[in-house]
Amino acid sequence: MSRAPFRLQSVLELRRAQERTAALAAAEAERAAARHEQHAADVARSLGAAAVPQGLTGAGFVATMVGMAALAADEVDARATARATAEQAAAVRATWTAAAQATKALERLAERHRLAAVRAELAAQERAADDVVTGRYRSRSSEEDAWRD
Repeated sequence: MSRAPFRLQSVLELRRAQERTAALAAAEAERAAARHEQHAADVARSLGAAAVPQGLTGAGFVATMVGMAALAADEVDARATARATAEQAAAVRATWTAAAQATKALERLAERHRLAAVRAELAAQERAADDVVTGRYRSRSSEEDAWRD
């Protein structure tokens, strides 16, 4: 007995491909978020290590303060970028989760289909065995009836 193919197999394969693509995108988003977070931490360390040297002239002091203000602005930008990248990574992870759930649902349907085909095949084999046994009984009883007559 031949099994009927799972009609949604092509959809399942598409979902698996989408899940793999989403997983790769999630991994890349995680790496980007980690890079941005590391950059923000580096800028914060640089700002923390910055100090105003002793004995500066007025122009030197103003230049140092402008540089420190620029470094502080860079830290704010780096933190904002890190936060936005982390939020983007969370959104990409959610997309991956949704793709995985869709794939899992179709995989469960495919497994049910496979089990139903196996059950149908076993039932057909049982019916065939029953027909063989029933046929033997009928032929034996008809032979016995012919012998008795």
